[in-house]
Amino acid sequence: MGESNCAMSRSEPVTVSVHTDIGTIPAEEWDSCAGADATCERPHDPFTTHRFLNGLEVSGSVGEASGWHPIHLVAHENGTAIAAMPLYVKYNSQGEFVFDHGWANAFMRAGGSYYPKLQAAVPFTPVPGRRFLARPGKEQAGFEALATTAASIAEKNSLSSLHITYCTSSEANAGKQFGFLCRTGNQFTWTNEGYGCFEEFLSALTSRKRRNIRKERRIASRFGGRILAVTGTDIEPEHWDAFWMFYQDTGMRKWGIPYLTREFFSIVHDTMREDVLLILCERDGRLIAGALNFIGRDTLFGRYWGCIEHHPCLHFEVCYYQAIEFAIAQGLRRVDAGAQGEHKLARGYMPAEVHSLHWIANASFRRAVSEYLDDESKEMEHAIDVMAEAGPFKKREDLRE
Repeated sequence: MGESNCAMSRSEPVTVSVHTDIGTIPAEEWDSCAGADATCERPHDPFTTHRFLNGLEVSGSVGEASGWHPIHLVAHENGTAIAAMPLYVKYNSQGEFVFDHGWANAFMRAGGSYYPKLQAAVPFTPVPGRRFLARPGKEQAGFEALATTAASIAEKNSLSSLHITYCTSSEANAGKQFGFLCRTGNQFTWTNEGYGCFEEFLSALTSRKRRNIRKERRIASRFGGRILAVTGTDIEPEHWDAFWMFYQDTGMRKWGIPYLTREFFSIVHDTMREDVLLILCERDGRLIAGALNFIGRDTLFGRYWGCIEHHPCLHFEVCYYQAIEFAIAQGLRRVDAGAQGEHKLARGYMPAEVHSLHWIANASFRRAVSEYLDDESKEMEHAIDVMAEAGPFKKREDLRE
């Protein structure tokens, strides 16, 4: 799967090249499709920028050892890049957060080979965003070129399937029209309703939830130190040294081995400090806990938390309440708290749909997965409704409280 081209039957032919190293793609070319070029004050999604994806590869976080093998696609029209896709050959299902282990086991029990497969995603990053990156006005042409080429690569190389995970709702709708199976999941997002301060946010909650949050914040404040929020040039190399210790602790407990290498954080320090918010806890002169967030144009993305000392409620304070305060202060519209964790609901983070697209080569298996997704979609819709109803915000009948 080296460099190749795929011509589309259009009045102005679109060619698609395949790159096994994102470093071979000019950053300005990729970012012009990702909406992160020099004309943008800040990208909507820092995770699809060339600097982020390149950092994963250069640091060794992505590559043969991790089971993520890059084969990125770039579509050109008349010599100009119009669309791009972060694409990988996968030999496992680790670091995806849209779980298909059951599919893999069923397919292999039936005598098939589920791996390798193709994955259009940002590795280790369960954040919704565009996967069909396209220049404005080239969305349809880019989608057709990238979708056709990705499916063709899977088919020609006898790969079982193609998965496009954490795509946007508009991409999911386009994918269904294109013949992809669509899967719906959920994760939790805090929405800024024009709050002027944290207390204004609390005023939108029921009295019991307000009391619980205030209690948690009081308990967290007793850890015996101070909380620092640093971004941009205020981030120092020693902050990453400390955070690496926190990240390793979480990675070992959750996944058995951390996904990201230490070098990745050094690369982020050199190339992405303006995109980063570190919330750190210092006690007795040393850093003992912290959370890594990335800053988008209108969203704060919570990514990793870790600690070397455990203190009650400190995780809630650092990951959720400090993030909300930063978003309010900066006028951001959302805080994306990442995958899973229904405990986020009580802290003002409401369920939101996330989408993925799936192309499966084997017709019988495709039918079975399609039937499964029909049932799962109904269950997920019901679950989201139930969680939303159980949310902490005042209901209409509570507004006179």
